Amino acid sequence: MKSNERVFRIPVASVYPHYVAKAEKKGRTAAEVDEIIFWLTGYDETGLRKVLDDEVSFADFFADAPAFNPDSSLITGSICGYKVQEIEDPLMRKIRYLDKLVDELAKGKAMEKILRS
Repeated sequence: MKSNERVFRIPVASVYPHYVAKAEKKGRTAAEVDEIIFWLTGYDETGLRKVLDDEVSFADFFADAPAFNPDSSLITGSICGYKVQEIEDPLMRKIRYLDKLVDELAKGKAMEKILRS
């Protein structure tokens, strides 16, 4: 799938502002978006800033994630017309997990529920 390869090369820094804008438009914060990213990937504030500053691709962002959360398998539901739990490509599934969590944040879900605690 060529289209996936294109998505995998997109710098996280080019999508991150859209995640934040989506959240802020619904009264949530950039800090909450960051908290979701930290929970999902194990990055911390310093690591995330470096990823954004260095324009790291989604492929490298997830490949180098310090501690991808094992509870991510609890993330279910549809995003962009696909059920995240049924996406075959592991990298695309991780990208869609992140999309889904930001979506849940923008829809007003409580952080405890978003972070599957």
